[in-house]
Amino acid sequence: MAIDQDKLGEFLGRFVGDLGATMAAGNVVIGDRLGLYRELAAAPANADELARRTSTDPRYVAEWLRGQAAGGYVEYDASSDSYSMTEEQAFALTDPDGAVYVPGAFQLALGSLRAEPRIVEAFQTGDGVGWHEHDDLVFEGCERFFRPGYIANLIPSWIPSLEGVEAKLRAGAKVADIGCGHGASTVLLAQAYPASAIVGSDYHEGSVESARKRASDAGVAERVSFEVASAQTFSGKDHDLVATFDCLHDMGDPAGAARHIRESMAPDGTWLIVEPAAQDTVEGNLNPVGRVYYGFSTFLCVPNALSQSGGYALGAQAGEAAIRRIATDAGFTRFRRSAETPFNLVYEARP
Repeated sequence: MAIDQDKLGEFLGRFVGDLGATMAAGNVVIGDRLGLYRELAAAPANADELARRTSTDPRYVAEWLRGQAAGGYVEYDASSDSYSMTEEQAFALTDPDGAVYVPGAFQLALGSLRAEPRIVEAFQTGDGVGWHEHDDLVFEGCERFFRPGYIANLIPSWIPSLEGVEAKLRAGAKVADIGCGHGASTVLLAQAYPASAIVGSDYHEGSVESARKRASDAGVAERVSFEVASAQTFSGKDHDLVATFDCLHDMGDPAGAARHIRESMAPDGTWLIVEPAAQDTVEGNLNPVGRVYYGFSTFLCVPNALSQSGGYALGAQAGEAAIRRIATDAGFTRFRRSAETPFNLVYEARP
């Protein structure tokens, strides 16, 4: 076997970057949990100073800081042996309400990887691994990963992109948020449109309990309600808006969900479908965003779908054509892409 040393060196460079990124996930979560990023963003510090300000051990903090500087997550000044953060680093690492919040993504990744023994077994048997079977880090990390994008886009751009929906919500509409998880999207809708009646549902009871707490903490508990139900069994009729945020591709029976959504809607209702950004072909998704989603999908989306009845396992990179087909097969006659971001595609389906 003839080895091209240049190609081998290129591949090993990619490997070193990936290995460092893998270990970076744990270190980012540690920095978030212990407040290391927040304190460093507030003022530069050396290891001893940062440890004192965060009630942590200076030797651990020194090693953490060096690794963070090597990865480009913080800045190092050799002349003063001190560390700091740029405004961009602080924005991405310290603001859970900002448009991008890196720690949540790493938290989701770490939680997903804890299922590795189960996923190995599933590869061999073809069985599924349900969402509810994952570590709690998955549920919390999922909320913290997606919520910033919803804050940045749901009310400012996604709702206005839908035909006539914003006016209905302001006047008072009937809304179902399917697969609501911890209720991030449900709470945002309730805060923005107090005249509307909003019901969130999820098959995972633990997530629904968390959603109720989030609604209470946000002061909207009287305007929203939650139920433990699947996308094929959620209650209610004559909905003006039904929303599925980043969850349709996780379902074993998205076709059944789409039919139930269609049956639950008012004659002039709207289905808001938010899905991961994806092209319709494999080669179209061979990029950094596609790599992230394929990785998560292998551990979360496909196993969850295979744990359910229905015969589907769309995966996180299903693409627009697959989503359109599910909607039209369920009886929706109008389907269009209404908005998009680097991480999401937003569709509008109507009867």
